Amino acid sequence: MRNLKLDRIDRMLLEALQQDARLTTAELAELVNLSPSPCARRIRRLEQAGLITRYRAELDKARLGLMVTIFVQVRLSQHLQAQVEEFEQSVSHMPEVVQCHSVSGHFDYLLQVITADIQAFEQWLRHFRQLKTISTVDSSFAIRTVKENGPLPLPIV
Repeated sequence: MRNLKLDRIDRMLLEALQQDARLTTAELAELVNLSPSPCARRIRRLEQAGLITRYRAELDKARLGLMVTIFVQVRLSQHLQAQVEEFEQSVSHMPEVVQCHSVSGHFDYLLQVITADIQAFEQWLRHFRQLKTISTVDSSFAIRTVKENGPLPLPIV
């Protein structure tokens, strides 16, 4: 499904849904100048093609008391498949880790960790460092967020 051709209307639908996934089919149809039935079929096709993977709410971290964002760079002690899988499995079960990327460079992984405060981060870090697969951990605290969760840049028609 990787070679699915996106036309102007598909792009408009995807852009609109990235901005507000709560739009009704009727509202989306009006935005792209289609009737609701063909619009619903297009959305279903985009979902079936795997371009739309899920719908979710974006929450306000500050109002939830999650005040600290930390970027954690991790180097593994070994790169054997079992150790890599163990690390990735462990990280996937940590709710504080909202993103984990395997990266190139001096470190193997870049994690985005969100906690209520520095003490909560320290507690998480003490637990995290107990993973046997970790060699080095380096952390950077976000001072402020300039851009977050932006829409994906869609290919031009």
